[in-house]
Amino acid sequence: MAGDPYSELGVKRDASAEDIQKAFRKLAKELHPDRNPGNAAAEDRFKRVSGAFDLLKDPEKRKKFDRGEIDADGRETFRGYGGGGAGASQGYGAYGGGAGGRFDGVDLDDIFDIFGGGQKRGQGAGGGGFGGFGGGGFGAPSKGSDLKVKLDIDLLDALNGNSRRVQFTDGRTVDVTIPKGAKDGQTLRLKGQGAAPAGGRGAYGDALVELRIKPHPIFRQEGSDLHMDLYVSVPDAVLGGKVQAPTPDGPVNVTIAKGSNSGAVLRLKGKGGLVGKGARGDLFAHIVVTLPDMPDADVTAFAEALRKSAPYAPVHPSQKKK
Repeated sequence: MAGDPYSELGVKRDASAEDIQKAFRKLAKELHPDRNPGNAAAEDRFKRVSGAFDLLKDPEKRKKFDRGEIDADGRETFRGYGGGGAGASQGYGAYGGGAGGRFDGVDLDDIFDIFGGGQKRGQGAGGGGFGGFGGGGFGAPSKGSDLKVKLDIDLLDALNGNSRRVQFTDGRTVDVTIPKGAKDGQTLRLKGQGAAPAGGRGAYGDALVELRIKPHPIFRQEGSDLHMDLYVSVPDAVLGGKVQAPTPDGPVNVTIAKGSNSGAVLRLKGKGGLVGKGARGDLFAHIVVTLPDMPDADVTAFAEALRKSAPYAPVHPSQKKK
């Protein structure tokens, strides 16, 4: 059910036809979809304003509405159970292409022209009236607009799946199910969670949720594989041993070979991202040999002795003799 047409146009009930026309022209310019691209609320209001003007610009319809013989959608009232009868109007939820493209003195093409030669009446989506709200009559049920929103998610949520709550511009919140193996930039469609249809008749639009994967503090994603830095102590690097490494599935123990240097890479099969049908990519751990923040006396003494007994000058791996 649409609202009161006088309220939609912001005029008093005793407003003149000229005042109603001026109010419509002003609102149509402000709310036109070309001036508000992607603004579902403005588009919905534009439809309601157009429908309100369609009702009030007709002297007979306006009189019937004022006498309570028809409702704001143009349907006859008190015609038995369920509202309007056979003679009921088809509503004002959308505007059509009237003769000459006019609303009794208001040339819609003039309004569209103010947006730099944009779409003319009847050239909108679907080819039947601007934006798909009707070139073939008034009040035909129409689907509401789709709503678009971006949702930032963690890398582990994308890998393993999860549920996150998203809030739309109209204040509604919806729980979104993130599928396993979700990709950065992937769009999820939530059926019927978009904007309401014009005049309250017809299907709701859909909600389009674009997923954006936030950078992870440990893992770097490259295709279906993951990469990470694995920090190893000097004793473990020199002597070898077992160290604990983080993975998306939890920590695991890995073997460090004797004499490992920074830059060496360990491959953990099946610990990367989801490839498809349950298959996983790999996780590559890049060894980074690390000193303690405050080396103790024993470490310092060992370094001094090593410098004296076995000095060496590190070189880049590409410069080593084969």
